[in-house]
Amino acid sequence: MDSGGWGTHAVELAADHVVKRFSSGGGGRAGREWRALMLLAAYAPGLAPVPGTADLSAEEPTVVMSRLVGVPLRGSPLAAEQVRALADAVNELHTAVPADVLRQVPVRPGQQGDLIVQLKEWAVTVRPRVHGPVGRAMEDGLRWLAQSGLSSDDGSRVLPVFGPGDGNLANYLWDGSRVRVVDFEDSGRSDRAFELAEITEHVGSWVEHPLDVPAFLACFDLTAAEEARLRECRRLLALVWLFLLAFDQENVRNPPGTAERQADRLWQLLA
Repeated sequence: MDSGGWGTHAVELAADHVVKRFSSGGGGRAGREWRALMLLAAYAPGLAPVPGTADLSAEEPTVVMSRLVGVPLRGSPLAAEQVRALADAVNELHTAVPADVLRQVPVRPGQQGDLIVQLKEWAVTVRPRVHGPVGRAMEDGLRWLAQSGLSSDDGSRVLPVFGPGDGNLANYLWDGSRVRVVDFEDSGRSDRAFELAEITEHVGSWVEHPLDVPAFLACFDLTAAEEARLRECRRLLALVWLFLLAFDQENVRNPPGTAERQADRLWQLLA
């Protein structure tokens, strides 16, 4: 989820490379970015930028990588071949890192446990100030969360995958034949259900030109346990986005009424 990353880095674009400069005290973002680029260069060459150099000990750490050619998938309608290519890229990303290597990769930030802690805080600090349908949807979502059992189900019963840490379709680039991936500052070990939920429930997947979620998810051969977890993770991510979009009233990033539309999305997922 990219909502917490605003202002964490600056990007300098050159003809053939990109310099990503991270703010001081960036919470390990530069290190995660570099680790992801190195892992994917070794196990999924061509899927992500080629790592160049990194200065992780600088006051403002930098990571240099190749510049990929492609158009972000966010912001325009997606043809069926693009949805399929997106799924292919996501599947390759999830499965590229061998199991013995993946075990050494820390759990990515912003995973389920982190989100539940954040929601409990928002329930006290934010919920009382929000009214109307958005407030009612928050109440319903928090009631579901308390009964969901997610606090004791951390995804350990499903196979781990490598997660990029951001479901924004702007980070998936279409070059006319395949999709490549950028932005790994919140990457790490995760599970497939959570990662797929992060893509389908990201505001960028529906606020402008909606992703065909059934077609996208049909590209993955999920186990019964993953199917059940995906349903719960989609609800969790939808609730998180409801709170995030409620903040738009103070710092508008999306069209008017987006929070109300998100309330409807959450209710549909809770039904």
